[in-house]
Amino acid sequence: MNSHHDHQGCHCSCCAHAAGANLSFDGVTRRQFLYSVGALAAGSVALGAFPSDAAEAAASPARPPRQKKTLRVQPVLLYETPKRREATSWRSWGGIQTEEDAKKEQVRIAAELAKLKAQADFPVEFLPLVAAKNGDQAVAALGGTQFDTLLLYAAGGGGLEKLVSKDRHNLMFLRHDPGPVYLWYEIVHPRFLRKTVDEYSPTGMDVWDVVVDKQDDLLWRLRALSGLSNTLGKRIVAIGGAGGWGQGGQKAPVISKELWKLDLVDFPYKELEPRLKAAFANTALVKRAEEDARRFLRQSGVSLHTQRPFVNNAFVLTEVFKDIMDEAKTDAITVNHCMGTIMGMSKTTACLPLSQLNDEGYLAFCESDFVVIPSGILLHYISGKPVFLNDPTYPHDDIVTLAHCTAPRKMDGKKAERTKVLTHFESDYGAAPKVEMRLGQITTNLVPDFDCKKWVGFAGTIVGNPFLDICRSQVDVKVHGDSAALLEQMKGFHWMLSYGDYLKETGYVLKKLGVGFLNVSAPKVA
Repeated sequence: MNSHHDHQGCHCSCCAHAAGANLSFDGVTRRQFLYSVGALAAGSVALGAFPSDAAEAAASPARPPRQKKTLRVQPVLLYETPKRREATSWRSWGGIQTEEDAKKEQVRIAAELAKLKAQADFPVEFLPLVAAKNGDQAVAALGGTQFDTLLLYAAGGGGLEKLVSKDRHNLMFLRHDPGPVYLWYEIVHPRFLRKTVDEYSPTGMDVWDVVVDKQDDLLWRLRALSGLSNTLGKRIVAIGGAGGWGQGGQKAPVISKELWKLDLVDFPYKELEPRLKAAFANTALVKRAEEDARRFLRQSGVSLHTQRPFVNNAFVLTEVFKDIMDEAKTDAITVNHCMGTIMGMSKTTACLPLSQLNDEGYLAFCESDFVVIPSGILLHYISGKPVFLNDPTYPHDDIVTLAHCTAPRKMDGKKAERTKVLTHFESDYGAAPKVEMRLGQITTNLVPDFDCKKWVGFAGTIVGNPFLDICRSQVDVKVHGDSAALLEQMKGFHWMLSYGDYLKETGYVLKKLGVGFLNVSAPKVA
């Protein structure tokens, strides 16, 4: 047996066939038997549509809203108004030379920022624009204003070093075409970033923080910074403690605390077990969970292929998880030892509860693998969508199969995909969703390494939803770009997937943490 099948050293819920999973009952496997029993019990078809959001509102107590910080952006316009002097150079490059020019530019910037805010699919606040003729004036005008990101419109003037701090994020916007052209369009690289030498200086910015003309390039950078801001310092409850897959992952909790500043809240099983006993003894809670399960199974596109009590118990477990997160003042949770320990306590598996929580906007991960969990938090906050922690397979012929038993149904954050509810594969127990992800959907796929030194990423297209004897939610993904480089550079184990392409944003913020990023889908430079 391979080392990752050893449950003492690894808690992967999708690593091997569980003992006895294929025992025969008069020619019918145990899995086929349970599948048939569940199908008969539930009719194996959806009984009608019932909006999941309405079901939660009707059946569950009020919960705190999901946590998402608003990115506070401070725009600053630097410009100058030179005075003519005879027989000498009296003005620098640039199309803003007078107060009237500056006022027109301020109106234009305000309109552009209003449009950016309307386009943003993440929470962002643009503070009132400050206009000044140098860095000292700008600093004085800002006073004690608190913000996350400086957005510097560098039309002219000097003293940029007074404004650009290494302790926060900084962006610079420059105009070229159609103008008015900015002075720093000419000199930002040699004078500010390199201080008139060849080597870069630690200014608090690099070449990727400078945007010329394109508002879309500002928007995706702001989206990336919003994602990073929400990830750093995130509190997450670890049921059964924080861990990391395999030998290489043993240091992952420490890296998560030091690099990602994650606040890991240990919730031991010795505290979970009495909570679950009390929950199952709570008649009102059990009745509410059964009603939630009924509503869930009535949703269009959902069919049941396991025993109904497993689903009922999953909704009890979901409520217990929500209570624990509420008490910890967070909306993020992960479950260690989910292949065994939690099953006996909860009389089901954690698969369906984690899937449901992700659909409701929580961050919920199996396995407590902090090699990959930071990538899931980051990708969730960049994309604004649920993410799918998965086991990868061997890339071949530009295809890789990704699978796990805890996939969200609302992968686009809105519409639930068709789903079969089966047993968890290895244990042939409990309730786990087989989510039929959208064929043709472009995805972001992140491959973190054990040491968090250099991740790999690629864009892909979902081309199949197979039904192999592996974890229940399964997708075949066609790799965009250099699949040979992906094969050669793969490190770590678990991957993270989301709908949409967010590779630019991911690479941009990883660089700010000193983490390399190989985007194998990026066009090759000749």
